[in-house]
Amino acid sequence: MNYENLEVWKLSFRLAVEVHETFKACKDFGLKDQIYRCSVSVPSNIAEGEERETTKESVRFLYIAKGSCGELVTQLMLAKEFNYLSPQEADNLISKAKQVSRMLAGLIKYRAGNVQEEPNDY
Repeated sequence: MNYENLEVWKLSFRLAVEVHETFKACKDFGLKDQIYRCSVSVPSNIAEGEERETTKESVRFLYIAKGSCGELVTQLMLAKEFNYLSPQEADNLISKAKQVSRMLAGLIKYRAGNVQEEPNDY
C-alpha cells in the first residue's frame, strides 16, 4: 500500500507541520526538540511500516507511531501547563493528535486481524 494515500498518514503529516510552525518561536529548546521529534515520528513510522515486507512488521511500526502520538499529546499538555501555548492552541493540537491515535488504533486492529502467523527464522 502507498502510505501517502492513507488518511492517517496525511493527517499526521499535516499535524507535524502545524506543530513545527506553532513552536518555532518557543525558547524552551529541550521541550521544543522533544515535541518536534515525537510529532515527526508519527508519520515517519507509518511510512516506514508501509515500506516493510510483512503485515506483522507494518503493524509493529503502527504501534510505534501510536506510542509517539501519546508522547506528543503529553508534551502538548505540558506546553499548555507551562503557558507556551494558549488553551485554544493546545486543545486544537491535542484534539488532532488524539484523532490520529484513534485512527492508528483502528488501522492496527484491522491489520492485526489480518496477520498470518509467519515462521521465525531464528
